Amino acid sequence: MTDPRESRLRLTHIMSAHDTNLMGTVHGGVVIKLVDDAAGTVSARYASGPSVTAFMDEMAFVAPVRVGDVLSVAAQVNWTGSSSMEVGVRVEATRWDEITEPVHVASAYLVMVAVDLTGRPRPVPPLTPTTEQDHRRHREAGIRREHRLARRAAILASRA
Repeated sequence: MTDPRESRLRLTHIMSAHDTNLMGTVHGGVVIKLVDDAAGTVSARYASGPSVTAFMDEMAFVAPVRVGDVLSVAAQVNWTGSSSMEVGVRVEATRWDEITEPVHVASAYLVMVAVDLTGRPRPVPPLTPTTEQDHRRHREAGIRREHRLARRAAILASRA
């Protein structure tokens, strides 16, 4: 698998009362778990085996999620390295009891690393963007990677 479209996945989950926080909305950690589940599944399918979360980048909560919302979590591989992959995830909500337009509630980018049975990184196939949207995602993922590496280098330099 090298076409990003083949890595797409959509998970759907109905939010219930046990998912709420003290404010009466769905706890951000519940949304993060669904995001991580989708990214883990997409990356494992793309890499034809297990992968682990190495980094969560730009987790943005855009709108609150309420009990009765049906969350749709869409994920796709945007970029690959030798053993790592960036997975973009978008979360939208609709109501369970009426037809509504989906509301964008959260987005995130996760860096997943393919691992072997001993937990060591293993190679992943290169990604071949095909559509203009896939090319855009690939370019933007490269920018995010450069920023992560530059930030890490700056922090290490400040400690020296």
